[in-house]
Amino acid sequence: MFSLNDRKLTIGPMLAKIAENWPAKVISIALAIMLFVFHRMSLQEERFFSVPLSVETDTSLTPAGPYPGLIGITLRGDANTIYPILEDDIQAYIDLNKYTEPGTYRAPVQIRKKGTALRAEALEISVDPLEVILSLDERLSKTISIKANFSGALEPGYELGEYTLDPAHVVIEGPKGLLTDVSDLFTNSIELTGRSVDFSTTVRILNQQPLLSIRGNGLIEFHGVIREQLRIQNFENIPIRINNLDEQFAGELEISAGSIRIEGGQTTFNKIKPQDVSLYVECSSIDSIGEYLLPVSALFPAMFTLMRQDPENVLIQIRRRQQHSIGNGGS
Repeated sequence: MFSLNDRKLTIGPMLAKIAENWPAKVISIALAIMLFVFHRMSLQEERFFSVPLSVETDTSLTPAGPYPGLIGITLRGDANTIYPILEDDIQAYIDLNKYTEPGTYRAPVQIRKKGTALRAEALEISVDPLEVILSLDERLSKTISIKANFSGALEPGYELGEYTLDPAHVVIEGPKGLLTDVSDLFTNSIELTGRSVDFSTTVRILNQQPLLSIRGNGLIEFHGVIREQLRIQNFENIPIRINNLDEQFAGELEISAGSIRIEGGQTTFNKIKPQDVSLYVECSSIDSIGEYLLPVSALFPAMFTLMRQDPENVLIQIRRRQQHSIGNGGS
């Protein structure tokens, strides 16, 4: 059995041997560690994508100037770790809740993980940019009107009459300095091309200012009434007829012709013919000779509206027809 002195004699030369050329041995160990780390790093992969940037502020303030809408994300790790991660499970945000007065502030971009990102081990996440400078202003709301925005042209001969928007007004929110200049918003384009009948559609409100938000779902119900374009046309030198005069009488008009002006749909005028329009005086109530002032009536298709008529009344001279008897030259 070895004694304590024997052990000392054995350990001493060992320590001396280990300490021999110790600087070179330390460098060798450091190089080995570095080679191991570099080897592990060479086995890691990178994945790049972008996620929306959310801004968290005090409820009385809101962003008042442009800022990056997307943040670049870099995931670093082994393939089995980084590729199963869903992009929606990485959230980028800046926290400005501690600021309660309007102004311009600088804040770091932070990452919030959820879902698949929480289960990933040995995961490195970096962002670009690292920080954001952002202006804040007082948050206000305002009720404004909505106007329809049209494109295209209706069928020839038709026009858009009245239309309704439901809702006709919406509430928008945004920074005080920007909201002051907004008086109304337009819908997205409502296509009219080729239409000739009433129609309804759902259309989104056009919001060209990302710093403004619209309460509700941002959708508008549109209903439009389409009608024929109106046209007015004159008809001249229309003979005035004598209607239903007793056969024992004959009538002579002071004015034998007149004119009318009618209004109707643009396409409807293409179907009307000159013989479809006439003027007459009604004589069924006359039972004796003499001079009468009678109203002149106009006949035209029911889809038209009478705008003007000339004459409105006319003098007619009624005389008795001559009776001729045949035989012995008598009359």
